Amino acid sequence: MRIIRIKKIHLLLCVLCGYLPLSLPAMDWPTADGVMVNNFGLNDGGRPVLGAVFEAEGDITAADTGELLFFRRTENTASRLPSPLGAWIALDHGEIISIYSRFEDTGKQLPHRISRNEPIAAAGSSGWSIRKGFYFSLFDRKGRHWVNPSMIITPFPDTRPPQILSIMLKTQDGRLINPNQVRSISQGRYSILVAATDTRLSPGESALAPHQLVCSINGAEIGALQFETYSARDGVLMVYRNGLAPVQQVYAPLSAFEVSEVWFTRGQATLEVIARDIAGNERSAIARLLIE
Repeated sequence: MRIIRIKKIHLLLCVLCGYLPLSLPAMDWPTADGVMVNNFGLNDGGRPVLGAVFEAEGDITAADTGELLFFRRTENTASRLPSPLGAWIALDHGEIISIYSRFEDTGKQLPHRISRNEPIAAAGSSGWSIRKGFYFSLFDRKGRHWVNPSMIITPFPDTRPPQILSIMLKTQDGRLINPNQVRSISQGRYSILVAATDTRLSPGESALAPHQLVCSINGAEIGALQFETYSARDGVLMVYRNGLAPVQQVYAPLSAFEVSEVWFTRGQATLEVIARDIAGNERSAIARLLIE
């Protein structure tokens, strides 16, 4: 897949929409023909992916001009523990640090300063790799959070809306209820779990995470989960869901997301879930509930 270089208008739109501070740099994807198989925010067994995983061949290139901050080679055993990142490189771009990992260590020596699109490594396998390619992530050192690369780099072409696979209600005692398979539910507090995926061009592509999930009851928004940044607070990884929330509360083990909590009172209610991708494609699903 060809990579579209970032255009100034895309960065301007991000700024106007409040996504990014003005000081964040424009960048390029670090592969010319790699395929993204996991993306930022994907639910990986109850924890989020904090970057993008590519299947790729050939060179990995610098996303932007920067200084070499760190290079861990595969033969580095100083910690006496295997690194999940395998061989990895960190480049300093000022406010943003780009990290490239899980690639093949060819012994390449890198200069202190590296130019945009300069080859820095070769796609391959190291660390916790399950395929040939590499893992790419961005860290905002000023805001101290991981950033969705598609907020800074022109997103890949995307013509397909996300898929909403299921909507489940979780009771306070942990029972799961499919609202489309019951005639009524009891009044009380429920968590809303949504399983949703996205593919860019065809159904055969790897399932990715959407960019946003929104829940509403009777037309009023009650919860919105944003896949834009993740930050750590006192050692706890946090995601933005109507404010910062611990990842453990949001990422369900069954590849679903807890988007909101709601108290249902007696009567009728219409629950709507909207899933959006970074390109603006969206899909909605509705469940009509009778609360007794």
